Amino acid sequence: MKAIYLLFCLLVMTTGASAKEYHVSIKGNDQNKGSASMPYRTISAAAEIAQPGDIITVHNGTYRERITPPRGGSSDTKRIVYRAAKGDKVEIKGSEVITGWEKLQQGVWKVIIPNSFFGNYNPYKDLINGDWFYKKEQNHHTGEVYLNGNSLFEKAKLKEVLNPKPYKDALDKEASTYTWHCQSDEQNTTIWANFHDANPNKELVEINVRPSCFYPDTPGKNYITIQGFHMSQAATQWAAPTAEQIGLIGTHWSKGWIIENNVVRNSKCVGITLGKDRKTGHNVWLNDTKKGGDIHYIEVVIRALKIGWSKENIGSHIVRNNTIYDCEAAGICGSLGAIFSQITGNHIYNIQRKRQFVGAETGAIKIHAAIDTIISNNHLHHSDKGLWLDWMTQGTRVSNNLMHDNFQMDLFAEVNHGPYVVDNNIFLSPSSIVDWSQGGTFAHNLIMGKISRSGGTRRTPYHKPHSTELVGLSDIGGGDNRFYNNIIAGNTGLDAYKNAKYPISVDGNVYLKEAKPYDGEINFVNLPQFDPKVKLVEKNGAVYLNITLPELKTDWNHKLVTTELLGQAVVTYAPFENPDGSPLKICFDYFSNKRKASDPSAGPFQKLKIGKNTIKVWENN
Repeated sequence: MKAIYLLFCLLVMTTGASAKEYHVSIKGNDQNKGSASMPYRTISAAAEIAQPGDIITVHNGTYRERITPPRGGSSDTKRIVYRAAKGDKVEIKGSEVITGWEKLQQGVWKVIIPNSFFGNYNPYKDLINGDWFYKKEQNHHTGEVYLNGNSLFEKAKLKEVLNPKPYKDALDKEASTYTWHCQSDEQNTTIWANFHDANPNKELVEINVRPSCFYPDTPGKNYITIQGFHMSQAATQWAAPTAEQIGLIGTHWSKGWIIENNVVRNSKCVGITLGKDRKTGHNVWLNDTKKGGDIHYIEVVIRALKIGWSKENIGSHIVRNNTIYDCEAAGICGSLGAIFSQITGNHIYNIQRKRQFVGAETGAIKIHAAIDTIISNNHLHHSDKGLWLDWMTQGTRVSNNLMHDNFQMDLFAEVNHGPYVVDNNIFLSPSSIVDWSQGGTFAHNLIMGKISRSGGTRRTPYHKPHSTELVGLSDIGGGDNRFYNNIIAGNTGLDAYKNAKYPISVDGNVYLKEAKPYDGEINFVNLPQFDPKVKLVEKNGAVYLNITLPELKTDWNHKLVTTELLGQAVVTYAPFENPDGSPLKICFDYFSNKRKASDPSAGPFQKLKIGKNTIKVWENN
């Protein structure tokens, strides 16, 4: 036994000794050896050297480069870790500083940049395009102009820079009068910009030059950790589900990434992508309009299965505790690549605030094929949509999220067959839930906005439980939902399900302030005159919820929501259970307080008093 113990210790020591830490500093040199005393100058230089188990520590400063990792780790315990040094602010930017502006008239300046400056990629020649992308009134380049970190509005015509007017769809009309326009020929790119009273030669003016900040050029770079960086200003392209999805940070059809504690902003399209590869299809609908985009996407899914789309090869990412904002398509999106993943603790806001282009891939979080995906404890607000679950949402749990002030809706469930579970969430936007799916459970939520159903004929895939294995296709008749123990308030209710193909189950809901119970519902509380006076208040980096609760006198008990209670989804024959396959029991509330096993409270909070309550529901990192 002693010999075995000594051998074990030797193995541990040998494993630890093989792992190395490389340092990067703006004062370094790429000819150095990467030690703390002789650091590299670029993160890319360290990436070329790092092997599974190694750590790359980056020190204070701004790094203008795209990191293209040549390899990943070999397992969850032998990752390649990219991290900002503790206490340092490390910025990675896809932009370059531009000086030498020439003044043309009050507020308007011009700069001429040789095309050689951009190397093999010029964002001012690259137009945003792709499946389900709608350019509205003009073309848009992947390039961008920033004044002191804030992006300007691109204009199709020079006269709109010389004489700018507020953009009708922009949420910030004053900001929309800060404009730019570009023209490129074979030798040069010329940019005109209206900076108003700012002198661009004295302020910080930057332009996008790189299509990403951190993105592998080939799939299969597994087990990478990205930790603690500020990343911004990338010329990202539209990330359709039928295309390779390149984000400011992107996993590129890999497995086991951890993206945590980063600040991600000013991506032209998407902040973080958990997307598919290119060879399964790239904007296939745009290139072949003879059949619908839905048919093309089914073919993409089949091709993905043939090349190994499975838990063994793809997904299982962790995206947590990031702050993501000022992206014009999505904060986080992923087609097929977010399976078996966790998206938790992220603060995502100001997504598609400029509204110069639109499309079907917009929202704080937009996932295609959320199979056994956990989406929890996120704060999603002031975005086109909060959470958009599109196609093949199965085995997924959406819990403990705070959503408010989203322009279209908090949650859009589109053409899924379930089972999926939505519990302990706070939905406060005017439109809380738009349901074009079936097989969902909604339990212990606070729902203050409209609940509505969308519809249309579309056949979409469903899978073997806890697997990507394709079982079949089915249309969306709607219904087959469970609504248990929710607090529903306002001019809303469950009437939208009257004409659904499948019946829904309802029990234990509390209806306040004009909300209407479901026809045939038996165990419920209906107080149409009672106003819960729900209001969010921000103070000192925290968000507080004010809510007033009535005294609820009933002669029946709320049911504890469990796998046994919920049964199976009609189409998939799959049970409502946890993503890992264990039995579901919604026995904790929004704050992870234990619920009573018998007669748990309706809504997301187990311990609230009658009358006014003030609750801290979010605190910024």
